[in-house]
Amino acid sequence: MILNVLKNTVLLFILILISCGSDTGKSEDKLQKTDEIKVQHSGSIIVGANQTKNYIPLLIGKRVGIVANQTSVIFKNSGIKDEEALTYTHIVDSLIDLNIDIKKVFSPEHGFRGKADAGEVVKDGIDLKTGVPIISLYGKNKKPSVEQLKGLDLVVFDIQDVGARFYTYISSLHYVMEACAEQGIPMIILDRPNPNGHYIDGPILEKEHKSFVGMHPIPVVHGMTIGEYAKMINGEKWLAKGVQCDITIINIENYTHDKPYKLPIKPSPNLPNDKAINLYPSICFFEGTNVSAGRGTDYQFQIFGSPFLDPQLFDFKFTPQPNDGAKYPKHKGEISFGLDLKNTQTLNGINLEWLINAYKGTRDKSVFFNAFFTKLAGTKELQKQIEAGMTFTEIKTSWQAALGTFKTMRSKYLIYH
Repeated sequence: MILNVLKNTVLLFILILISCGSDTGKSEDKLQKTDEIKVQHSGSIIVGANQTKNYIPLLIGKRVGIVANQTSVIFKNSGIKDEEALTYTHIVDSLIDLNIDIKKVFSPEHGFRGKADAGEVVKDGIDLKTGVPIISLYGKNKKPSVEQLKGLDLVVFDIQDVGARFYTYISSLHYVMEACAEQGIPMIILDRPNPNGHYIDGPILEKEHKSFVGMHPIPVVHGMTIGEYAKMINGEKWLAKGVQCDITIINIENYTHDKPYKLPIKPSPNLPNDKAINLYPSICFFEGTNVSAGRGTDYQFQIFGSPFLDPQLFDFKFTPQPNDGAKYPKHKGEISFGLDLKNTQTLNGINLEWLINAYKGTRDKSVFFNAFFTKLAGTKELQKQIEAGMTFTEIKTSWQAALGTFKTMRSKYLIYH
């Protein structure tokens, strides 16, 4: 029945275009693009944004808002071969070219084009290429207001996530779902793979430590896609007053959680490659300490170091300097001693050894942790465990019961296995 409705909608759209007279040729060319942009290798992962025939009919005649950044693209090929040039178009450009009425773009942390520092306030503006208004969802305005949603018939969410609780795109997802639910506006979520979707690990967030870097009682690594996570937000009634958002998820084709996925576009300025993305859930804990996670270098989240670490124990050194995504890096201009992790094996779980060893190797342990560490960990317990001298294995063991409970809850919302 759904298939017939979609076919009829597309047929109606074609008839409308044909009635436009002199624009017929151009309109047919535009319709053809929805087929061309799906050219990919057989068996390769096809992201939700490329499932154009499944969602373009839902946008026709609607006033659309879209939550997007630099990763919100439609691929013209799979990009799975190193020698193959990856080509794509931004989804906002593609939808406008198809005469979809894009009224507003909502941009998350790092901005619409993904160039802002972590934590930097992103301002509203106008997209110079399309002239579409851009509304920031980072800074003071994390949740779309009634006025900002006024005049929209639906909202599309298309953001590449990396599967870590403290990566703020899932927090933006929460607030957009909540705002849309309150105003009765449906959402279409264009799903994308989780590059860290092959494992689940870390302490569960405690509600008293809720913040924008951790809003829900989940582990640091949750093993879900954006689409699956949206189902969990609804199902667990985590939105204000238990409201639920009307969501339609455009699924990924040929994807399982164990299938490796190489991100073709870096999701934020300080996650430049697959190694950084894989190490991120483990190395990000250093953001809550006096140790640099490599911001201000070309190897963000692939190295760590501090002027306060013992150079006899940590023989790798670097000097952070301002760069794209880190205008004011920690320990700017200071020689920092630490470790180079660029050649480590791919992680299938959080590695706490580096954090524990850095704490042990810091001369003044009283200044090692800062208040942000508890927000990242989602609990005060992890800092206490490290300060008490617990081993990596002992700490991980303490997580297992809660992780088991989470996995049971998570299973209800899985789309991919």
